[in-house]
Amino acid sequence: MSLKQYILRGIRWIVRGVPEKNFTASISYLSPNNRLIGKKIIVTGGGRGLGFAMAKKFVAEGASVLIAGRNEDTLKKSADEIGCQYLPLDVSNPNTFEFFMNQANQMLGGVNCIVNNAGISLHESTFFDVTSETFDKQVNTNLKGGFFLTQKFVEILKKEQRTGTVLFTSSETGDTMDFRPYGFTKAAVNSMVQGLAYLFSKDGIRVNAVAPGVTTSDMTGFKADGNLYEPGSSIERVYLPEEVAETACFLLSDAAGCVSGQIITCNNAKTVNARWK
Repeated sequence: MSLKQYILRGIRWIVRGVPEKNFTASISYLSPNNRLIGKKIIVTGGGRGLGFAMAKKFVAEGASVLIAGRNEDTLKKSADEIGCQYLPLDVSNPNTFEFFMNQANQMLGGVNCIVNNAGISLHESTFFDVTSETFDKQVNTNLKGGFFLTQKFVEILKKEQRTGTVLFTSSETGDTMDFRPYGFTKAAVNSMVQGLAYLFSKDGIRVNAVAPGVTTSDMTGFKADGNLYEPGSSIERVYLPEEVAETACFLLSDAAGCVSGQIITCNNAKTVNARWK
């Protein structure tokens, strides 16, 4: 702290009096397989891929979970397999978010966690393959949807005077240069995570992100039971969604009570110092 800051603090204390604040803290000790007891979690894009793996892990750890997505048949099948609830949702249409969040809150009996996982990549080969339509589609799904859904989530927390946790699914591409909309929407997500975490730090609302490398999914084309070889990976293979789900589980748990504003990259150091390479 600079001399100027010390002087300003002293002046404030003279004018307002020395603040009397008393803070206490407690440590959370979690039992294996019960790390998310009491958590009531919405997972967007939860019908398949990473969202499905996270939802399945959360239920196994004792959470009440509601998955959301566009395909109701897929949601129902996945919800039956996992043992959770579901609601249809198109994250690119913010006009439906208030109704969705009120429904989800009622179904879960008081939502306190949301995982903004739904995302889309159109894998444009060149800069000139990006169109206005494909640009908007990725921005609306990957960035705009998560922002406004989180807005409705936080409104409920504040209205009902609860603390909570927000988790975004970013990507390793968010930490590297990219000409594709997918990459720079994830860079924007990383900035949003830090901004929201700081904004709500005194409200008991934590905001973090997982940023996976390439995982097995319909979007990437890699199959969990197929060849996982990927020469561009630091460990020469792609990742399983279940590996990333373990990190997500920790970030939603009370064991991560002092962790907020962090983007946890799950790619075995592939993008360490990526900006300077």
